[in-house]
Amino acid sequence: MIHRIEPVCQTPLWQQALAAAFTDVEEFLDYLELDSNLLPAARSSAMQFGLKVPREFAALITKGDPTDPLLRQVLPIAAEGETVEGFIADPVGDLDTAIVPGVLHKYHGRLLLIASGSCAVNCRYCFRKHFPYQETTVYRDRWQQALTYIARAEDIDEIILSGGDPLTLSDGRLAELVTRLNKMPHLKRLRIHTRLPVVIPSRLTDELVRWITSGHLKSVMVLHINHAKEITPALATALTRLSQAGVTLLNQSVLLKGVNDTLPALVDLSYTLFEAGVLPYYLHLLDKVAGAAHFEAGQKQAQQLQEALRNRLPGYLMPKWVREEPGLGAKQPVF
Repeated sequence: MIHRIEPVCQTPLWQQALAAAFTDVEEFLDYLELDSNLLPAARSSAMQFGLKVPREFAALITKGDPTDPLLRQVLPIAAEGETVEGFIADPVGDLDTAIVPGVLHKYHGRLLLIASGSCAVNCRYCFRKHFPYQETTVYRDRWQQALTYIARAEDIDEIILSGGDPLTLSDGRLAELVTRLNKMPHLKRLRIHTRLPVVIPSRLTDELVRWITSGHLKSVMVLHINHAKEITPALATALTRLSQAGVTLLNQSVLLKGVNDTLPALVDLSYTLFEAGVLPYYLHLLDKVAGAAHFEAGQKQAQQLQEALRNRLPGYLMPKWVREEPGLGAKQPVF
């Protein structure tokens, strides 16, 4: 008699990596061999907006270097607690554009779904660091309301999955959502905004490739990469599978003081993106979210950088420099 063997349910590698991320400030500083004098401020700021850094991303940070451009993006510091005029909780006016829970209607022909309130990494400059995700995220039990609205909005032809990070959801849940979107004939494109594959490349699974390319929707993935150090061989290899499957790969960055606000850093970023099969799309000036003023590059410096970069790069590698203004129907070109 042959006994039936039940299949073993294994946690995907990317979910294991997500669960193992650094969340304790002292452990994170010890791992990076940083001065313990940084601990009190880091611990205090992390109480307001928690630390979360996957170990694969932490491994890219130069140990003992408090000025490392990747470290600056994720390390809580005392400046986050400073009140600076003009820096507010909702700098891009997201809450004013909510139609139904989890659905933002900001731009003509496109709807944005806040598919998840979770991220794989807590970037200290995040424009949604104060966003009320519990009230506005499209959890499974709210999908019907959002999908009913989308099905009736026949002037919409593109859906943008955002967050948080939509790829923190399992492939099964995302496949269910995308399958239902694919049944709406007026939709033409599916766009996914994500940083998760940058910090955990194993997130780009075979199952993800299947659901993102199934159905009639043309798929676009917009990554969030700010520095060339973030583009590892593992990420480039994983992205190749997506591009070979027909997914358009774009990148958006944020101009960040002490991270990428030099001409060599921006030139290197554009060329390294291209080598990985990704086209530079947007370079955002910093959204003025409370707690992030120390990341803002000066207006004069930004303008000089834009002109210098235009003179160094071929046109197809020059990102559009933009700023998002609340209430306007498109991102605004700067300078």
